[in-house]
This record gives sequence, C-alpha cells and structure tokens, in this order.
Amino acid sequence: MIGQAELKRVRALHQKKFRTHTKRFLVQGRKVVTELLGSSVKTETLYATQEGADFIRSSAERAKVPVRILPEHDLNKLGTFETGNELVAVAIEPSAPDFRPPGQGELMLALDDIHDPRNMGGLLRIADWFGVSRVLCSPDCMEIYNPKVVQSTMGSIFRVQVRYTPLAEELQRCAMSGAGIFLANMEGVPAFEAKLSRPAVLVLGSESHGLSDALRAMKATLISIPRVGHAESLNVAMAAAALCTEFSRQSR
Repeated sequence: MIGQAELKRVRALHQKKFRTHTKRFLVQGRKVVTELLGSSVKTETLYATQEGADFIRSSAERAKVPVRILPEHDLNKLGTFETGNELVAVAIEPSAPDFRPPGQGELMLALDDIHDPRNMGGLLRIADWFGVSRVLCSPDCMEIYNPKVVQSTMGSIFRVQVRYTPLAEELQRCAMSGAGIFLANMEGVPAFEAKLSRPAVLVLGSESHGLSDALRAMKATLISIPRVGHAESLNVAMAAAALCTEFSRQSR
C-alpha cells in the first residue's frame, strides 16, 4: 500500500507548479519508462502493478532502480492515463543547459509559442528522428514535462536537450557565431530552392499565430514548403518534418 502523504506528493506532479517546484516529473507506460531507465535521466521512484513489475524488472535492475509493487487501484490514482496505469515513474528533471551555439555541421530547432502538448511532443520526436539533439523554446512554449508531452515524445525527451530562452536574443547570438538562421514562413523561398547550409537554426512558430514580430524582424532567411494542393496550412510538426527532411537531403 502507499501512504496518503506519498500518494499526495506523486499526484501533485500532475500540476505544473509542483513539477517546477520539486524538479520532478512523471513518466508512464512500458515504452517511455523503458526509455527512461536506459537514459542518463535519474529515476527517483518506480511504481508498478505486478504485471508491470514483471515486464520492467530487468531494465530496473540494470538502472539500479527499486520497483514498488502496488495494486492497480493505487496506480490509477498516481498516473494520468484513463486506463493502463501499470508503470508510473517519478523522474528527476535534468539541469537546464547553458547557451552554446550550433557546432560545425549541426542543425538546431527553435520553437516559438508552441502551446499544444502533442505538437510539442511530436516536435521532440521529429528532432530525435533527424539527429537534432538540441531544441530552443521561447518562454511561453508548452512545458516539456507536462505528462501529455512526455508521453507524446515516446522517449525522445531523454535524448533531446531543451533550453527555454528569449528566442530573439538567443538567435542573434547564434547568428553572431556564424550559424544560419532559417525562419519557416509561408512567404519564404521554397525550401527546395534555398541553400540550407549548416550550422543552422530552423525556427518554427505555431500554426495559428506564426512567428512573433521580434523574430520576423530578424535578419534571417525565410523558407517555405511548396504547396501543390489546396490545404490552408500545415501544423507545426508536419512543417518541421518536411523542412528537416530537406535539411537532411542537402547535407548528404
């Protein structure tokens, strides 16, 4: 059984203010918990049903993380899933990274005002897929330790470093270091016709609001995805995948 104080402490991590205060966050489900245990991110506690414990035991032993076995009704109180709360881990938030401009041949992503948790999670998966290991986020972006974001990353959150920062200032510093700044914008030159040289930062805004005025005012290259059909727009994750594909093609 789990005591009321401990139950309350873990359940508090459903809320951003407690995650921020404690520097702890929840990781749930077989796939993402397995990824957590194989990463450098530290796990404080792992709660599991008996079935979940049997599945995760070898990974937990390699990571030297003890497993607390609880009845299913207690796991349902701890987790955020509607069903299937068989594995719930409390992870320790890594330290925030310091500024470092893109290195030789590196591509970074910069995200401006992204609010949807599934888009944010999808963007981290896309970054991971294309070998983008660092992502910049404006301060008003969705918090990456929101349980919906963590789940949507399917483990990529443990391989991609995220830094929240005033983007215009950070991008200016990147540009001064020699990095190319590319703004995704429907008014830009088609990406297939642009020279997407590296080191570079690809900047993306939300589908509904686009990029902020401060970013649009920057000296940067505007690039777009050529439209063939009649759809009004692409969501930011779709746009990121298309543009990262072209960056990868041109780097070969």
